[in-house]
Amino acid sequence: MSAQANTGTVLDRILEARRAEVDHRKRVLPETALKYGVKAATPLRDFSTALCRDGLNVLAELKPASPSRGVLREPFEPVELAQSLESAGACALSVLTEGEFFRGSLKNLRDARKSIQLPVLRKDFIFDPWQVWESRANDADSFLLIVAVLEDALLRALITLGREIGMEPLVEVHTREELDRALAAGAHIIGVNNRNLKTLEVHTETSFELIDHIPENCIAVSESGIRTQSELLKLRSAGFDAFLVGTRLMLSFDPAAALAELLGPMRGEE
Repeated sequence: MSAQANTGTVLDRILEARRAEVDHRKRVLPETALKYGVKAATPLRDFSTALCRDGLNVLAELKPASPSRGVLREPFEPVELAQSLESAGACALSVLTEGEFFRGSLKNLRDARKSIQLPVLRKDFIFDPWQVWESRANDADSFLLIVAVLEDALLRALITLGREIGMEPLVEVHTREELDRALAAGAHIIGVNNRNLKTLEVHTETSFELIDHIPENCIAVSESGIRTQSELLKLRSAGFDAFLVGTRLMLSFDPAAALAELLGPMRGEE
């Protein structure tokens, strides 16, 4: 079984839809074909190092919509957004590729990455080795793994497969128990998501509660609900290396200006 049982939450509905889509795509495009695609993919960019620069490292997210807020940005221009956010000081990009609930696509990822020099994370609901191969074949440099939807053996297997093809995944947790599971599976980049995936409520206190339990040799990323430079500075002082910001940027008239405001005078301290 690839994920936990359906209990009727938004997360469960997303997973049900993703399982059906992945099953279909696997029939159309076998893993063998994806592996040939990986050989033709562009060279990997160092996602881990990008998150560990001096200064405020913002992992800027390209997200057309979300289940909690609906459409965030329309029209959505991934190339224009990617280039402007790179110029504004993003350390890397996260690109949503789930189509039904977030209106994302792998094409958005490919187009955005091709237009910039930053490493790019594939943000999706990944629960099958086939999706890891698919991520690299579409030029992603890293991919998201959500501990809440993966059993321990599968989590470990997906981390291992990612490393075998040169991709260090961002492993997302929401609770101390999930953090312990991520560490036991060998995760190196730990993302603390301040959004409860069942209720969609956001509490940045989650990051502060978990940071002391993340080992020094791991890269710590705080995700969701970050709106001001003051919050970034507090999280950085607490021990976080990087910060994923999406909705705040996508709802801004000028996402690049919003990012520059978040980074403020800290920008460029690399």
